[in-house]
Amino acid sequence: MRALYTAATGMMAQELNVEVISNNIANMRTTGYKRQRADFQDLLYQNLRRVGTTTSDTGTVLPVGVEVGSGVKTAATPRIMSQGGLLPTEKEHDVAIRGEGFFQIQLPDGRTAYTRDGSFELDPNGVLSTVDGYQVDAGITIPADATSLTINAEGTVEATVAGQTQPQNLGQLQLARFVNKSGLEAMGDNLFLETQASGAPIIDNPGAEGFGSLLQAHLEQANVNAVTEVSDLIAAQRAYEMNAKVISAAEEMLQATTNMR
Repeated sequence: MRALYTAATGMMAQELNVEVISNNIANMRTTGYKRQRADFQDLLYQNLRRVGTTTSDTGTVLPVGVEVGSGVKTAATPRIMSQGGLLPTEKEHDVAIRGEGFFQIQLPDGRTAYTRDGSFELDPNGVLSTVDGYQVDAGITIPADATSLTINAEGTVEATVAGQTQPQNLGQLQLARFVNKSGLEAMGDNLFLETQASGAPIIDNPGAEGFGSLLQAHLEQANVNAVTEVSDLIAAQRAYEMNAKVISAAEEMLQATTNMR
C-alpha cells in the first residue's frame, strides 16, 4: 500500500526536523551560533488522470486531474543569519560584531575560516587568537607590558604600554561579508568556510558601507529563541505521531483485506 511508504517519508523528515531543532537548543549558549531550520519539498506525483488532457472530440479538456503524491524529502537546512543579542563580558579581548560581517581566522593548513565568535585570547607570543589557538587574520601582537587594550568600532587596535602616555597602534581588524552568507559551510568550532554557493569574501574595515561595527568587551549570543524552538519541537512531534498513525491505519486496512481472503 502506497500510504505506508508515503507516511514513512514523513516520519523520516520529522525525525530530521527534530534533530535540527535539538541542535539549535543545544547551542543556545554558544557564542555567535546561527540557528538552522529544516526545509522540505514534496516528492514526485503519479498522474492517474493528467490535468489538461482532451476529454472529447470537441476539444474539451480535463480541468482538474488526479495526482497521488509519494511523500516528502528534505530540501535544505539553511542557517538564519540574523543578529544575536550582545552580552557584556568586561573582558578586553572579547569583540562583538554589530551588523554584517565575519572575523577572519587563519587555519593551520593555510585556509581562512570565518566566525562571528569574538571570544579571543592571546597565544604564547601575544598574538590575538581564538580559544583553539588559531590566529586572527590580522596577526595583531599585544606587547607583554601593555597595561590596557582598546579596539574601537572601526577595528583599530591600540594598546597603552607601561612608561608611555600615548597609545600604540597595533593594527587593524577587518571583516568579511558574503553575497550569500547562508551558503557558507559550517566546519564546527564556530567556524565557517567559503564555498561556491557563498561567493568570494568581500573584505573591508568595520563601519564601511555594508559592514557592521565592533563592540569591545561584548560577545554576540546565539540567535536561538527558546519559545520558538519548543513550539517547533511540539509541532514536529505531532507531525511524526500523525504519520505513525497513518502507518497504523494502513496496516489495519491491509490486515482487514487479508482476513477477507
